[in-house]
Amino acid sequence: MPALTIRPVSPADIAAITRIYAHAVTHGTASFELEPPDEAEMTRRMQALVGGGFPYLVAEVGNALVGYAYAGAYRPRRAYRFSVEDSIYVDAAAHRKGVGRTLLTHLIEEAERRGFRQMIAVIGDSNQAPSIELHRALGFRMIGAIENVGFKFDRWLDTVLMQRPLGTGATAKPRA
Repeated sequence: MPALTIRPVSPADIAAITRIYAHAVTHGTASFELEPPDEAEMTRRMQALVGGGFPYLVAEVGNALVGYAYAGAYRPRRAYRFSVEDSIYVDAAAHRKGVGRTLLTHLIEEAERRGFRQMIAVIGDSNQAPSIELHRALGFRMIGAIENVGFKFDRWLDTVLMQRPLGTGATAKPRA
């Protein structure tokens, strides 16, 4: 694979992001959405994350966007403000080529730089071995699973929970 570039998202990326996510929704279990959102909705989501101070990155090979990743609020209540949930989506043609690992590595670094202390992976489907192993390889530990919580493709799906400290994690108080 030619050189991979990681950079912050821009509004011009929405068409490719929407296409990648639509494929994941339609063909996979990483997302529990059943209908792919349109570009307007994906723009709204991106603006909310970026405007909220969360990292949102894209991966490019040449001029082609091949994946994206972002961290968003783990939960909306204020006490959770130092914890984020990661999301990573890679174009089907770029699977198993290191795009997800590179995106997640950069996302962890950027979340740490922004002062977040915990990253939670909420992985759709306990059969998502590549995603589980990617997170494990980058320092996440298994913290549990919620069994049979989603129903998609005519079957029940689990949600796997993994966690990784960022920066000093819980060993020191965060800056308010």
